[in-house]
Amino acid sequence: LEPLTLPESPASPGRVAAVEDSLHVPCIFCNECYLLPEQSQLLKHMIIEHKLVIADMKLVADFRRYILYWKKRFAEQPITDFCSVIRTNSEAPLEEQDNYFLLCDVLPEDRLLREQLQQKRLREILEQQQRERDDTSFHSMCMFCDQEFTGNRSVLLNHMAREHAFNIGLPDNIVNCSEFLAVLQEKLDNLQCLYCEKIFRDKNTLKDHMRKKQHRRINAKNKEYDRFYIINYLEFGKSWEEVQSEDDRELIDNLEEDWSDWEEHPVCAVCLFCEQQADTTGKLYLHMQKSHGFDFLKIKSEHGLNFYQQVKLVNFIRREIHHCRCYNCQEKFQSKGDLISHMEETKHITFLPARSTWDQPQYYFPTYENDTLLCTLSDSEDVVTEDQSEDVPVVSEDISNLKALKQSSVLNQLLCEENS
Repeated sequence: LEPLTLPESPASPGRVAAVEDSLHVPCIFCNECYLLPEQSQLLKHMIIEHKLVIADMKLVADFRRYILYWKKRFAEQPITDFCSVIRTNSEAPLEEQDNYFLLCDVLPEDRLLREQLQQKRLREILEQQQRERDDTSFHSMCMFCDQEFTGNRSVLLNHMAREHAFNIGLPDNIVNCSEFLAVLQEKLDNLQCLYCEKIFRDKNTLKDHMRKKQHRRINAKNKEYDRFYIINYLEFGKSWEEVQSEDDRELIDNLEEDWSDWEEHPVCAVCLFCEQQADTTGKLYLHMQKSHGFDFLKIKSEHGLNFYQQVKLVNFIRREIHHCRCYNCQEKFQSKGDLISHMEETKHITFLPARSTWDQPQYYFPTYENDTLLCTLSDSEDVVTEDQSEDVPVVSEDISNLKALKQSSVLNQLLCEENS
């Protein structure tokens, strides 16, 4: 086979030349043209009018370039040089039989064309993503508050994740970010929930619904969003679900594979009082102590906090800071900066309020989704409180006779007393 080249000029002048630089796609055989979003209509036309069936169109990365290439090739050689012939009604009389032509990647030329188009599409997407990562002219409003952001797109995305628990993914995993945000904003403007996609009567009802139902996220099953994530371009024709669910067992076969160059991406935890991030809890604790006068380790030790109490404390503090409210005197402020200044000046940041204030079941639930600090907390194994003993024996219950155990259960006895 001769080397493949994508067509730079159509084989036939006139009609095709007029659509070369437009959003139209011509039929491979005639002068019919369709808009690019009308791909299915063009395929239907070619099946009905020209008996051509193209297999696995979802594996074609650039539909328009693919069609233009084969329009040129079919003008040069007979269709039977490229396509398999499928005869329908083969047992019927000859006049009732039809020959259909199948174009698919079994043909080496077609397979190579599809691979080239996929690689070209991936290069274009990666270049677009890199431009967005380097762009400092980004400008957009937050969808959930009145704050305005300029600079890099990550500033807005991180703000929405941190302040509004709305996380659409890491900025580096997203492409065509401005278009993505415009799609989401349009849905909110139309009073549509981003997750369940129900329509509400007014903005306040929508906001309450998304907050109470924890619907401040997008619907991952909505294919409309796939084009905004890099993972959907890595292997064309495969969605992110298919890529993630692929069997990795073949990767274990080579047990002697060298992992010496493995580098784990650092996990960043965010300060309780400002935007500072650190890749270890030790650095974060040191920052909070030096910058804000909040000694987390000292508080943990003095109060004998176990893991779950630390979780509740972190979520409590994040909730109060989010509401710009001092967790000691309950005074509210206009901005987070004013709040932190007040807490540092009055030393309210240093001491915890009464345990009954924050040691509540409601603070088991994270204030922010994906709060890395919660994942890095450690239990107070070195702290022994007055009501704790180091040598408490734990004896397992004998469950060999489960029926007898149920009959002698204290709960069962209490139930009988209640009924009597």
